[in-house]
Amino acid sequence: MDGGQPGRERPVNVLGGLLKNCSLEPLTGFYRDGCCNTGPEDVGRHQVCAVMTAKFLEFSRQAGNDLSTPRPEFGFPGLAPGDRWCLCAARWQQALEADMAPGVILEATHQRALEVIRLGDLKRHALDLS
Repeated sequence: MDGGQPGRERPVNVLGGLLKNCSLEPLTGFYRDGCCNTGPEDVGRHQVCAVMTAKFLEFSRQAGNDLSTPRPEFGFPGLAPGDRWCLCAARWQQALEADMAPGVILEATHQRALEVIRLGDLKRHALDLS
């Protein structure tokens, strides 16, 4: 991603490198560009590239955000365990505090997520660190 579109911030991940794609199938991101890009209009802060688990999807449904049910009228396919999705930073933090946080892809998580989540917490849930 070049991030050169008006209104968008430079796409840098939490590790300081270029923000990588989170998912093209299903197509994710606030801008539906496959990346957890963010900008002033992204009030939900869809900045964390997370890998869905059944545990997290149920947690999210109980918290009032059903991510499993398809909503074709919004172009939303519904998510299944294993899907990658750009989550709201506050929802991921809430899931962390409830011991329900899904794994994350650090290279695809926007650096602005660090305004809400500690890097150490993300690293403990990282699926892309060896």
